[in-house]
Amino acid sequence: MKQRFIFHLAFLTISFNCFSQPDGGTVFVDADIITSSDSSAFESVMYKGRGDRLTFDRRINDWITVNAFLFEVVWNDELSAEAVINPEFETIELAEIEAEKYGWLIGQLPFCLRFDIDEIVIHKGTQLFGGGNGGILIHTGQSILYKNDGILEETLIHEACHTSLDATHAASEAWIDAQNLDGDFISDYAEEFPDREDIAESFLRWMAVRYRADKISTQYNGFITNTIPNRLTYFDEIDCNLFPFEIEAITSLNEFIEEVDILVYPNPTKDFVQLELKGEGNFQTILYNSVGDVVLSHSLRTKQKVDLSELANGVYFLVLLKEGKLIRKKIMKF
Repeated sequence: MKQRFIFHLAFLTISFNCFSQPDGGTVFVDADIITSSDSSAFESVMYKGRGDRLTFDRRINDWITVNAFLFEVVWNDELSAEAVINPEFETIELAEIEAEKYGWLIGQLPFCLRFDIDEIVIHKGTQLFGGGNGGILIHTGQSILYKNDGILEETLIHEACHTSLDATHAASEAWIDAQNLDGDFISDYAEEFPDREDIAESFLRWMAVRYRADKISTQYNGFITNTIPNRLTYFDEIDCNLFPFEIEAITSLNEFIEEVDILVYPNPTKDFVQLELKGEGNFQTILYNSVGDVVLSHSLRTKQKVDLSELANGVYFLVLLKEGKLIRKKIMKF
């Protein structure tokens, strides 16, 4: 079995509102970049049985093989991962609670940060989270501490950057050029480990500046944009699907499926819409309300009637996903 290399948060020292140049790091940008009220792509978990898995456990700071409870975690944008739950959770029911909890939380992360997550390892303990080759490491006692500080979701963003962005971007010529042009680092942590931590340190701040500017102070926004302008531009220009973090962003950051046509009628509608695909297809259909909450989710092959009668009047967005590509339609209900 492949051994997974786990990167981690080496220190947690900076407060939410105080910073120097460079910032101390690591995830204390703001506690509201993603919150518990934000949408998740989580769809389901399915128990697969018990199986031996090689996992890293920070409590002993070593690799151990556990006969884990195994679950398939499915998100509604065609991504999935295996949840590996330490047998110390004792029962299938208790293990399933953990799989569902972290399936939901990780489902709040952008598609581009979940894309390479194959495995979610969950132990007890108050040790730090980790992220690396295809995996996210979670210690549930530490999760409580992160949650109390309001940074649980932000910590998962940091670790998922290690899992899904580092391999492609950290050593790329364009990223190194951006580092050189900026001539500075956003945090002491990024400066100390430029090859390992700069992507994760910078990406969370990019998310804050570009999509949650109302959650950070004008002063801190200016600090970020003045310190790493070329890194911010780098993230602007890569193909980073932000669903479900930013619903509107997916219209510009994904590749549209132009060869497949779909009819949506009647639209506007009072109670239902008929969906008809022209040609072959096997899509995940997701209906969002105007604030980005998932209100319906189905699979669609060629034809489907969608009942909207129980939904409030207003604007809805229908997204059809297949292999990271999409069709997007606006639906009006009156």
